[in-house]
Amino acid sequence: MTEKILKLGIPAGSLQNATAELFQQAGYNIKFSSRSYYPQIDDEQIKCTLIRAQEMARYVEEGVFDAGITGYDWILETQADVHEVCELLFSKVSRRPVRWVLCVPNDSPVQSVKDLEGKRIATEAVGLTKNYLAKHGVSAKVEFSWGATEVKPPRLADAIVEVTETGSSLRANHLRIVDEILQSTSRLIANHESYADPWIKEKLDNISLMLKSCLAAEGKVGLMMNLRRDDLEKILDILPALQKPTVSALSDQDWVDVNTIIDEAVVRTIVPQLKAAGARGLVEYPINKIIE
Repeated sequence: MTEKILKLGIPAGSLQNATAELFQQAGYNIKFSSRSYYPQIDDEQIKCTLIRAQEMARYVEEGVFDAGITGYDWILETQADVHEVCELLFSKVSRRPVRWVLCVPNDSPVQSVKDLEGKRIATEAVGLTKNYLAKHGVSAKVEFSWGATEVKPPRLADAIVEVTETGSSLRANHLRIVDEILQSTSRLIANHESYADPWIKEKLDNISLMLKSCLAAEGKVGLMMNLRRDDLEKILDILPALQKPTVSALSDQDWVDVNTIIDEAVVRTIVPQLKAAGARGLVEYPINKIIE
């Protein structure tokens, strides 16, 4: 029997390194070669191929890949019919959704999309932009932009529709946001026929579980401590636990051990409170994965 192989598309470009880092956290090591579009992964049942996120959904729909990672925006842009395995809230620089926004120069008289009637708009997301204009009853000329879209207004376009995470590039190019068109996150998607295969489904569901567990653990730490049983109630009142803390008896029956998961950002505030309430032997430890 021929060994089954999962054909997995890895997004090239801005999402490439972020995807590799997330897979590494999940236990899959992906190595890129400067001249190859076929990254190596330490799982003999997976064959990776680098492809632009903009094209990923179409190739998954056609069965060229069994699955791939791309943005929700490009699924909508290409109108691809694919199965969404899971949402993955990560992008090239942050863990926030990216935003597609309608922008004009700071000194433009345009205040709303209605003011763009008959104007020229440059964007890489032509389909998304046309649908947005139609929704607002505006007729404008939408041109595909091959890149450097921010520099086109006002000489080459009256407005642009561009993707942003932080807005820094827009500000640097003296652009202001008129409206938000779409928020988008990354998705693990699958070909419908491929996902109907029990082996592929199990493989993808397992990958999904591990990737999501890494994202769920970001910004979280474990905290354990010993305390007198009489102090347990007031300690539990202080802890903002992810779930109910684990309370274990110690050899001295007057003492218990408490183990919990909290946001790393609150540790500096909560630890002094816990100590003042009677906690002893406090230990903070890293959390790599949270599987609920």
